[in-house]
Amino acid sequence: MDIVSTKEMLLDAKKNSYAIPAFNIHNLETMQAVLEGAWEMKSPIIIATTPGTVNYAGLDFLVGMAKAGAKNFNIPIAIHLDHCSDVDFIKKCILAGYKSVMIDASLKDYEENIRLTREIVNFAQKYGATVESELGVVGGQEDERKVDEKDVLYTDPNVALDFIEKTEIDSLAIAIGTAHGVYKLEPKLDIDRLEEIRNKVYVPLVLHGASGVPEKSVIEAIEHGICKINISTELKMAFIKNIRKYLSENPSANDPRNYLTPGKEAIKKVVIDKIKICGCENRA
Repeated sequence: MDIVSTKEMLLDAKKNSYAIPAFNIHNLETMQAVLEGAWEMKSPIIIATTPGTVNYAGLDFLVGMAKAGAKNFNIPIAIHLDHCSDVDFIKKCILAGYKSVMIDASLKDYEENIRLTREIVNFAQKYGATVESELGVVGGQEDERKVDEKDVLYTDPNVALDFIEKTEIDSLAIAIGTAHGVYKLEPKLDIDRLEEIRNKVYVPLVLHGASGVPEKSVIEAIEHGICKINISTELKMAFIKNIRKYLSENPSANDPRNYLTPGKEAIKKVVIDKIKICGCENRA
């Protein structure tokens, strides 16, 4: 099996009222942990990488690792470029083998957002890649993208359909009360807004900043139309917490195979838990 786009998996999630988790990875170990958890749960999975991760790990290495995962684990695996505003960078990732990308022009004015998104859609369609875009502004920080709380804009349901029709995107990331990073207070999702958007549009809907959102709220969001859930911060926190614990208990340790393993095991547990919450177990 080769890496796939997110098109069929998200359409099936939309049809059957569940969600696919997209886990942000950073290196071989974090990708392995995500794939092992997904394979154990027989779940389709989305491996998400920010531009910062691509620059850190290397584009060809990431695609190569994802292809190796698809060869060794008999589940649908998509590798996705998350939150990228650089058109040339997105095209480079598609040419390298990415089958799913997110053009994030949400900080631009509406017409420019449409123009840039449409350009990527036209390019991606030539290579069988799917495109996600964002309407509204999700707060918090993802790589170098930082949005203060005062600048957060919720997605306007009345504009969503127009945006989708003009861009022909495959999925829409919406702003309904989540943020990237660590929450200071429990987030309150605008489920009424989500329901209104779901009733107006026909593409799968995406929830960013789901790390730290209470389980009941995630489940409610899925019940009201969310088809893809982005998870990043919870993986990083679990990874480093268990590495620190191991090094604290083994101060003379110097073999990365030993101290990275507890981190991988912690990520795998998070992955399995999120797959259960999303309802995508045994959907591969």
